[in-house]
Amino acid sequence: MNDQEAIALALAEAEGAAARGEVPVGAVLLAADGTLLAQSGNRIVEKRDPTAHAEMEVMRAAAALAGNERLAGTQLFVSLEPCAMCAGAIAMARVARLVFAAEDPKGGAVLHGPRFFEQPTCHHRPQVERAGDSEAAGRVLKDFFRARR
Repeated sequence: MNDQEAIALALAEAEGAAARGEVPVGAVLLAADGTLLAQSGNRIVEKRDPTAHAEMEVMRAAAALAGNERLAGTQLFVSLEPCAMCAGAIAMARVARLVFAAEDPKGGAVLHGPRFFEQPTCHHRPQVERAGDSEAAGRVLKDFFRARR
């Protein structure tokens, strides 16, 4: 799977999350060779679990599949810039590459807020890139929250 396909799949997962009444964030985790390891959208409401963010869901699934808490060499594609919790988990899992579509000035922790990977206490820093249709990813979020106001 290439980058465009992966980020498009993450956006589709975000749309699926919105359809379930979840905050629309989607994630896809690929092996170093581009093989799909896991895909998910947010499942916080469904699981009654505040940590069931899309990123956490795919990392948990891939770690269980691999039988290893380290996800070295993997590539994580997310529709929205990860929060501090997810950024910490990404570092702990040793994800090699993080790609996200839309920035999150309010809750993001990669380019905004704590800028987690720039902290001296962060022991692993993935390669960070922006890719995909940030406008489409942002639109899914705006539409979701507009419908709830």
